[in-house]
Amino acid sequence: MAHDSPRDLADLVTGLDDRLADADARLGREYPGARGERQPVHSVYVPADRVGPGLAADWGARALAALDEYAPDPADLARVTGLDGAAVADALPRVRAKLAAEPVEDLRADFEDGYGTPGDEAEDAHARAVAGAFAADLAAGAATPYFGIRMKGMEAAGRHRGVRTLDLFLRTLLEAHGSLPAGLVLTLPKITSVEQVEAMAWLAGRLEGRYGLEEGRLRFELQIETPQSVVLADGTVAIPRMIAAGQGRVTALHYGTYDYSAACGITAAHQTLAHPAADHAKSVMQVAAAGTGVWLSDGGSNILPVGSADEVRAAWRLHAGLVRRSLERGFYQGWDLHPLQLPMRHLAGFVFYREAFAPAAARLRAYLGSVEGGGVADEPATAQALAAVLAQGLRCGALDEEEVAGAAGTGADALLALAARRVG
Repeated sequence: MAHDSPRDLADLVTGLDDRLADADARLGREYPGARGERQPVHSVYVPADRVGPGLAADWGARALAALDEYAPDPADLARVTGLDGAAVADALPRVRAKLAAEPVEDLRADFEDGYGTPGDEAEDAHARAVAGAFAADLAAGAATPYFGIRMKGMEAAGRHRGVRTLDLFLRTLLEAHGSLPAGLVLTLPKITSVEQVEAMAWLAGRLEGRYGLEEGRLRFELQIETPQSVVLADGTVAIPRMIAAGQGRVTALHYGTYDYSAACGITAAHQTLAHPAADHAKSVMQVAAAGTGVWLSDGGSNILPVGSADEVRAAWRLHAGLVRRSLERGFYQGWDLHPLQLPMRHLAGFVFYREAFAPAAARLRAYLGSVEGGGVADEPATAQALAAVLAQGLRCGALDEEEVAGAAGTGADALLALAARRVG
């Protein structure tokens, strides 16, 4: 029986490399892996006419006051939320510290549904005022890690106004601050075609030239809130084509709970991010974004914690459950619309990450070879996921560097690097 010589095998390998060169390049280009940046736990949407300097600190103070009024101790809070009492007692001091120091991680001034159409003169003034407020917070060291605007989208009815607002906002921010901060975020809503994403990428490039910005500086999120942004008329999935149409500028996919639900014919009483229609859309988003470095964000709850004490507590319980549900399904970011939603955003998140901490750290320590044995033989992709959950807990404040390093057997820098490593 003849055997291939080493030379014959080398020819085969070279032939395979040649055949797969284009596919290898495409894989690296389209699926670069995690970005290695901090993803915010939420985006806080505020109508543009209500955004001013110091908003985040004000919301944090109101959230702390609400905790003191409606659930003054851990046992009260556990009863209100349905979360484990010991877990709440463990997380609550960290939550209070978070609300005092960094209550809002991503602030979005809304010029779309939450704002309306007050007329050109008013919207021009608000675009300038929002940019001025962000610049004032930057100068005072009080800016949220991420901030920006949701402009009106590329639909015919609103696109001219959206472009005008975006241009005024950018111009004023550059004049007031001197540069565009790293945490600047833009959100494109109401997407109904791939061409609208192409148009937004084109617009971003033209605005970069207009203001002397480096190419690729302006990036944006896609709000997935129409059936056409999930499935196109020919039956193909829209999201991968939209990500590609963004030419490297797409940073995240945000699910729009209520517009999407309404477009699917779901009555108002049942419009929730836990509806099966919502889960389907988000599953498509999740698969389409996997490996691309594009973040995912779930929507929010429109049941606000306002009114009587019982109504606030009922809204808290609902919100805590929805936040937990999203985290369990791999959506590590959501929307908040009211200052009294912040306690549950951070409490449910901190409880989730602290519960995940010990088992994830033990498995990662075993994987890294710091201890012998272990009952689970993890794959590199699983090790990356273990590192990612610890990294997310560190970045939001749920975990401390010392406790993670002690339990996982590796420092924060190595952990973050492993979480961002491309697998495959």
